[in-house]
Amino acid sequence: MLLAIDCGNTNTVFSIWNGARFICTWRIASDHKRTADEYFVWLSSLMMLTKTEAAITEAIISSTVPRVVFNLRVLCDRYFGCRPLVVGKPDCLLPVPPRVDQGTTVGPDRLVNTVGGFDRHGGNLIVVDFGTATTFDVVDHDGAYVGGVIAPGVNLSLEALHMAAAALPHIDVAKPARAIGTNTVACMQSGVYWGYIGLIEGIVREVRRERETPTKVIATGGLASLFAQGTELFDAIEDDLTMHGLVLINNHNKETA
Repeated sequence: MLLAIDCGNTNTVFSIWNGARFICTWRIASDHKRTADEYFVWLSSLMMLTKTEAAITEAIISSTVPRVVFNLRVLCDRYFGCRPLVVGKPDCLLPVPPRVDQGTTVGPDRLVNTVGGFDRHGGNLIVVDFGTATTFDVVDHDGAYVGGVIAPGVNLSLEALHMAAAALPHIDVAKPARAIGTNTVACMQSGVYWGYIGLIEGIVREVRRERETPTKVIATGGLASLFAQGTELFDAIEDDLTMHGLVLINNHNKETA
């Protein structure tokens, strides 16, 4: 079975693929200080509690936090006896190489979303990922990543607002009942929610204008379904796009080995 690991700036997701479906998915806070032994204790405990039986023989890692990769490699080698593929490294091949400026390093999560999005929806695609940063990944007609946009994440913006303005509380993002708030929290929620709807629609409009071709828009990430309530822009919401992309990349590398 395949252990797929997606390490983001905030959370790390572990999923086990049995060849047909994901039999389990768990997440833990990303922490570069966490050792391979700690990962295994946590993972094996969850497998025991959920009565998950999995003989892991291969692994693949996508990480936007370079410092955690070493311990995740050790986890796979020490406890599962396999050498993991790491997206973005030279030995991890992509179905179609990215077409970006020479010397540019593309985030592994963006490459994985590109592969997953192209497999499910074809080319000429914009993948909007609501993570620590809100990213827009542009996929060409043949499945190549050709660039994109990076904007501050929703929760990052809320945290910055709270930290910089002493009178403004820390709030959770939610769709407001009305655009015009009648108290501080409602005003902040309206500004963040409708502000990000405007940001998303504006960026997609400009990307489509530059591309001059019909382009689908796919949303993924934890807040995708929330923002889909405020716009008709998205053609689909994909909860497991990154994990799907990791499986495809792993299969591609096995086929070309």
